[in-house]
Amino acid sequence: MRQALSRTVPALALAAAMATALAACSVGPDFVAPEGPKTSGYLPDQKTNLIAAGIPGGEAQRIVQEMDIPGQWWAVFQSPQLNSLIERSLTANPDVRAAAAALKVAQLNARAQRATLFPTISAGLTGSQNQTATILQTPLANQELTIFGLFTAGLQITYALDIWGGNRRQIESLDALAEAQCFQLEGTYLSLASNVVAAAILEASLRAQVEATKRIIAAQRETLGILTQQSGLGAIPGADVATQQAALAQSEATLPPLQKALAQQRNLMANLVGRLPSNAVAEHFELADLKLPADLPLSLPSKLVEQRPDVRAAEANLHSASALVGVAIANQLPQLTLSASVTANSLTLDSLFGSGLAGTVAGFNLQQTVLDGGALYAKKKGAQAGLEQAGAQYQSTVLAAFRNVADTLNALEYDAITLKAAVDAERAAATSLTIARKRLELGDTTYVFVLIAELTYQQAILNRIQAQAARLTNTAALFQALGGGWWNRDTTPTASVRSACRPPAATPAKAPLQAAAR
Repeated sequence: MRQALSRTVPALALAAAMATALAACSVGPDFVAPEGPKTSGYLPDQKTNLIAAGIPGGEAQRIVQEMDIPGQWWAVFQSPQLNSLIERSLTANPDVRAAAAALKVAQLNARAQRATLFPTISAGLTGSQNQTATILQTPLANQELTIFGLFTAGLQITYALDIWGGNRRQIESLDALAEAQCFQLEGTYLSLASNVVAAAILEASLRAQVEATKRIIAAQRETLGILTQQSGLGAIPGADVATQQAALAQSEATLPPLQKALAQQRNLMANLVGRLPSNAVAEHFELADLKLPADLPLSLPSKLVEQRPDVRAAEANLHSASALVGVAIANQLPQLTLSASVTANSLTLDSLFGSGLAGTVAGFNLQQTVLDGGALYAKKKGAQAGLEQAGAQYQSTVLAAFRNVADTLNALEYDAITLKAAVDAERAAATSLTIARKRLELGDTTYVFVLIAELTYQQAILNRIQAQAARLTNTAALFQALGGGWWNRDTTPTASVRSACRPPAATPAKAPLQAAAR
């Protein structure tokens, strides 16, 4: 059997070499990555300087063209608590673990498909107990040999030649799907980090609104006490007391919804870190703890398609669809399979593998589908339609990405203006309230004017807090819209599986925001 095997293996090795040479050219389209949109900017009139509001947390910001993005972009807010919370979420969030597992599945599927490029070798051993029929025995036959054992060993080698490159196209498709899943994982990281930042900012905003509302309620209660005392002395009419009671009740009614939103935000933050709401995170965020970075990056439009994980995933899906067209075309062409087998038979196991007992069979199978009711043709047209669909989805993803960046830039510009206006309005409302109270003390006005000034001041405070939080939120949104700097991240919770993600092509860009990230 060994001699037979030694004659068979070289023949198959020669066939494998021939197959490799034949498969060097694969049918179907060769994928070429689409070019990015031909545009020099995201907006018709791009602002590069954002005005200051004149308060801490409302500093002026500068948009720097071609500045690279740090891997841990959330560090620009200079909050150790936020950094810690995000790092824990990246390791504990179940969505991240699910995306990492999905990537592993895709990578192993591609690895399994590579096995089709190699011969398949199977071995078998059978044994049986047999009895010779009495009618076939001779009088001189040994009666003890009427029952005998028969052992058969076999080695089967098959090799499907990838003449048209169909298997290689299938591998190419699965590799592209693995790459798409890798960018899905990066997208999950980016979305999670962005959600944690947004949750922290909203918590800080709600906490500030709750505290401001409590201070307003306390001031209104104090005013109500004064008015009640004055009404008892006959200095003011009872209607003023009733008006103040109504204003106080209205302010008190605004507090529970804010407290509810704050509690629900705490629940959300626990979930983002992979915890139950009953196991709340220890971090508490204040607006004063989150610093507004002075410099904001803005990637070139030509680089955006290489940085956004969703665009890169769409490109990988397009690549996969392109390779499947080649698979469908190859399936329409003749398929050639080489085979060889070695078998040996013996009455005993110890002589089964002896010399001279084995036989070999070698051959080939050439198969061409002649009539299948148009199934293979329909599959090819379906693959081509799938390629067209993937191309349209890629274009849609690119358009959405550019709109996302443009919307964020608009939000940054107008939110800076809004915050400045809100700060000015708060200062004016505070001045107006002070004047109204002095005039009331002098008897120069009625309480109604004081009440109006108080309500205006109350609303101005809340508007300023919300505008301040909006600037922080949209700053984070810009980093997310530009891709999050995943290509600059040296270490990640999934560093072992991130190697499949191809980084953007290197370009001479300005240094990342290291100073802002400290």
